[in-house]
Amino acid sequence: MSAAPQRNGPRIDQLSSIRADGSRLALHPADVRGRFITKRRLGFAVLITIYLALPLVEVGGHPAVHLDVAARRFYLFGGTYNAQDFWRVLFLVTSVGFGLLFFTAWLGRVWCGWACPQTVFLEAVYRPIERFFDGPRERRLKAAREPSTPARTVRAVLKHGAYAAVSLLISHAALSLFVSAGGLVAMVAEGPVASPVAFSWAMAVTGALYFNFAWFREQLCVVVCPYGRLQSAMQDRDSLIVGYDARRGEPRGRLLKVAPGATAPPPRGDCVDCFKCVAVCPTGIDIRNGLQMDCLACAQCVDACDGVMDKLGKPRGLIRYDSLNGLDGQPRRVLRPRLLIYGALMVVAVVGFALSLVQRVPFEANLLRFQGMPYVVEQGTVRNQFELHLVNKNPTETVLTIRVDSPVSAEVVVPQSQVTLASLESFRVPLFITVDPGVKAPFAFTVEVEDSASGEVKRIEARFLGPAPAGG
Repeated sequence: MSAAPQRNGPRIDQLSSIRADGSRLALHPADVRGRFITKRRLGFAVLITIYLALPLVEVGGHPAVHLDVAARRFYLFGGTYNAQDFWRVLFLVTSVGFGLLFFTAWLGRVWCGWACPQTVFLEAVYRPIERFFDGPRERRLKAAREPSTPARTVRAVLKHGAYAAVSLLISHAALSLFVSAGGLVAMVAEGPVASPVAFSWAMAVTGALYFNFAWFREQLCVVVCPYGRLQSAMQDRDSLIVGYDARRGEPRGRLLKVAPGATAPPPRGDCVDCFKCVAVCPTGIDIRNGLQMDCLACAQCVDACDGVMDKLGKPRGLIRYDSLNGLDGQPRRVLRPRLLIYGALMVVAVVGFALSLVQRVPFEANLLRFQGMPYVVEQGTVRNQFELHLVNKNPTETVLTIRVDSPVSAEVVVPQSQVTLASLESFRVPLFITVDPGVKAPFAFTVEVEDSASGEVKRIEARFLGPAPAGG
């Protein structure tokens, strides 16, 4: 008795980039025109412009984004941070995580199709290069079936040279976020020998970009990225997806002309089975098979199908942005427990991150007691020794002025009452307070530090310690 066929196993006909023997099948998406691709290209241009401008545009005297990891100095949109501010990253990561949950439950994979760097650079940079050298989809498919020619070899060399050049530019743009644009220009002028670590990173990133965008492409989304596998847990039947209206489109079939007097064929749906939705898909899926892990919600199939419906004089929306409930003819709920919980968690995380930025101080001043004995008795006097640790967190140079206010008569020695510090520079100032033996200790005193850049004054209260009074 033979075993029953496995009905829930993987189906080769749904793995568009894999052949039946398991080998890779290169995809060649067709060009498409429409409202969504136009909006996406505009969005891609804005995102790439922002990415390239971050290390070039100065805010507060520094690049908008400069992550100087080696010196542990970070400049973000006019704010200056050091390693002690790393705890704020927890709120940032939490905000991004809950934001991803919220927007996925609400708008589906809008990140993948509209803002993910993989999609942005592939669709806005590398695919146009491919189309420029290899032509439209039909020509690329024909070339893949035919033996190579000298002309095609030259075009392939030029195409991959363009891929490598663009990858090199993107990797250097990424490197400039860590060394600044001016620092990058200086490194390039000095040559790789002067900056071997930066050069090695640039070459490694260039190689990774070239491998990814020249060959790996959609496999990064399908095989490597876990987001596609997690979407089933983050979405529900009311989440926005790109879907096919089977109630309207089935049974599908090509248009048939009926001769006069002939029997009319059975009624068919609006889908004419032209496969244009499959031809334009960047992951090669057939959206008519239902929601799939490979779908990036890029809406290229929507534009392709709307174009066909326009030609046939039928209403758009056979393939559209909708929810699973909407495609089944049921109302779509926007406010629902999942969305409210994700939204509340996102708001809490964002508020926490915002408060952490608002409460950021322009400078730090910490008063530390010298290690060892808490006080020193010398020639009848009592002396306490402190160290004032100063850090300038302003984006520009500042002068910190130190003053000590004591409620009793005391000799205060501050070797340097004014300290000039560059941005994120630190300095330690010793501080000595001496009182006569008749002064009763302990008592409180105040150290004031005034910042010339921001005008803020920080007051630090400390205690002067001394021996217990006789008979006390």
